Amino acid sequence: MTTPEPFSRVKIRVGAVLFCGTEVALIRRERRGAVHYSPPGGNVEPGEDLLGALRRELAEELRLDAGRATVPELLWVVDQRVSRPGPNPPPRKLHLLYRLHVSPEVRAALATEEYDELPDGTHDVGSIVWIDHREAAGLPVFPPVGAALAALAHPEAPAASTALPAVTDDNYTWV
Repeated sequence: MTTPEPFSRVKIRVGAVLFCGTEVALIRRERRGAVHYSPPGGNVEPGEDLLGALRRELAEELRLDAGRATVPELLWVVDQRVSRPGPNPPPRKLHLLYRLHVSPEVRAALATEEYDELPDGTHDVGSIVWIDHREAAGLPVFPPVGAALAALAHPEAPAASTALPAVTDDNYTWV
């Protein structure tokens, strides 16, 4: 059996750019001595539609009933072609990031930690943090949307472009 070429498989990941006022929810993780942030979300499962995957991920990671947020709006697409450690060739991953808004009352009831199951059955615990979107440019966010978040004039502002720059081995090192 031949080993697949890197990026010959395509995975789709949905993520939430979830606002409450001017603050956006990010998952903060510490791995290998480094801190990084990511929007809540995850991979689309086989047979699952995109918005169904987004609803599932929001429920799993934040305990958010999607009916208590605004209707998701596709905000950004990020094409990831980054090598990473491990025996399997990395997939190409398309990150579809949807903007939603919640009220302070809904935010108060959301999870404050997110548990990511690891292959050995243990969990990596991330903290749900709320950061003013204008301060995201200086954070290590993956996919790298910090600068785009900070560039929004306000949380409802249209994005300059739906397609953000691709993430490749030339501009990103796997953490």
